[in-house]
Amino acid sequence: MDSGYIPSFCTACYREGRTGDRFMALCKVGQIQNCCHPNALLTLQEYLQDYASPETRKVGEALIDREIQNVPDPKRREKALEYLDKIRNGERDFRF
Repeated sequence: MDSGYIPSFCTACYREGRTGDRFMALCKVGQIQNCCHPNALLTLQEYLQDYASPETRKVGEALIDREIQNVPDPKRREKALEYLDKIRNGERDFRF
């Protein structure tokens, strides 16, 4: 995370049935960024809340705050911000 990489614990596509042709259709048109990027940030926030040291949490949350601005679709970005707030308040299992 110090180098700007986002660790992802995401299993959303598998859980939503976005595999094979469904996954590739999103990839080919670039729409997967509106799923993968916010999902990576959401799962990272869950990890930080549940398992990270205070130092790791600080680094991770700074990364999330920067990277959330790179979610291409404004509606998805706003929904991801809403989900991040809910995760920080103890809720879990949000995904796109």
